[in-house]
Amino acid sequence: MTFAEAWAAASGVEGWLTEAQARRLFAVAGAVPAGGRIVEIGSFRGRSAIVLARGARPGVEVVCIDPHVGSDRGPREIAARPALGDEDITAFRGNLERAGVSERVRHVRDFSALALQTFDGPVDLLYVDGAHRFGPARTDLVRWGARVPPGGRMLVHDAFSSVGVTLALLTSVAPSRSWRYLGRDGSLVAYVRERSLAPGRELAELGWFASNLVRKGAIAAGLRDGPWPH
Repeated sequence: MTFAEAWAAASGVEGWLTEAQARRLFAVAGAVPAGGRIVEIGSFRGRSAIVLARGARPGVEVVCIDPHVGSDRGPREIAARPALGDEDITAFRGNLERAGVSERVRHVRDFSALALQTFDGPVDLLYVDGAHRFGPARTDLVRWGARVPPGGRMLVHDAFSSVGVTLALLTSVAPSRSWRYLGRDGSLVAYVRERSLAPGRELAELGWFASNLVRKGAIAAGLRDGPWPH
């Protein structure tokens, strides 16, 4: 399976993952050894789930966690709307089926904090793209991140784009000496679980974050057209 094939299967699915971000996801998914586990928090309609499942080796478990209640669907969409949630899960299942990965993905329809209570074992690759508010985002990073063993990876979407996600990172992961920052593709940041001798390297991204805030403010005020930064 090549990245081009995976992207061809995923790119038509509604979502905000860019091609460059998908390429990184595909690569890190393919690095998880057989018998390992990938966990995605926040699946929406399956764009990133398809990339992860297409990139994963045989024998790697791919778990996608999303309550699909119509909340936290995208920019400025926070409140629950159950009818939209039902549409999303129908689209999610259909998209995975068309991409040929429905048998590779175990979907957990629950909030990530609740799913964690019944979830055992390590997570070799954690992809966080759930609720972007500070509290839920920080909980995902801290509690789910604790499941990532040494050498494992954590990727976070909408970092230095979303205020909530950025504050969650800066107050939990960035100061930690157990996560080493690897860089970003747009708003997708990558970490490896290993001792960091220079925590806080992410602070160099604050200028980019500020430019994103200005851009979002202008879009929200109707002073410029999109796209919304991702």
